[in-house]
Amino acid sequence: MSDKPSASSSSASSSAHTPSAPSSKVTDDIEKLLNREASAFQREVEVERILKAFKLNPYDILDLGISATQEEIKKKYRQLSLFIHPDKTPHARAPEAFDILKKAESELSDKNKREELDAVINQARITVLKALNLPTTLTDNDPKLREIGEPSFKFRVRAEAKAILIDEEVRRRKAIKLNLANEGLEARKKEEEVAARKRKAEDDKAWEENREERVDSWRTFATNNTRKKKKQKVALLG
Repeated sequence: MSDKPSASSSSASSSAHTPSAPSSKVTDDIEKLLNREASAFQREVEVERILKAFKLNPYDILDLGISATQEEIKKKYRQLSLFIHPDKTPHARAPEAFDILKKAESELSDKNKREELDAVINQARITVLKALNLPTTLTDNDPKLREIGEPSFKFRVRAEAKAILIDEEVRRRKAIKLNLANEGLEARKKEEEVAARKRKAEDDKAWEENREERVDSWRTFATNNTRKKKKQKVALLG
């Protein structure tokens, strides 16, 4: 007999000692599941960031700097709007975040509104530089700004800009409230004038409608008075 192992026994031995690896399909499915979960989590994190961003500063909402070009603004808006779209994000407030994002892009696309916002941020920048006894002509990449301790220069400018924007918003709302109050007062005056004219018209109409009645009353009074005088005269003659 031959000592050479048979093919079948060799195959069986090989199968017994070789560990079975998971199929590539299972691995792909696991990777896809993990990626979806990570993506869903990141979408919700981004929704929360937008909801917590300072609503009066569109740059904060879009997470951009004041130097961003119009193309960069549109590109960032497209990326974020697709990323947090309510159809792709399970977050309950995704529609609200989507609207906030859309409004921010609209405001930065408006030339006048962006110029006003940039003016506020530049004003905040100058205020912070003066407070630090630094030249107002320093650029953002100047080493002196990097040497500033905590809070950072960027953080200080954003905080100062936020304070200015809040102050302006408060004054704007007060002005609107005052205008509404003045408009309300003016409206009441007009209503009173209209009501007075209406009463006068009604009184004039009633006066005209009662004219014949007054004439008849006067005629009756005059007739009775004449009769009384005649009776008195007859009595005196008699």
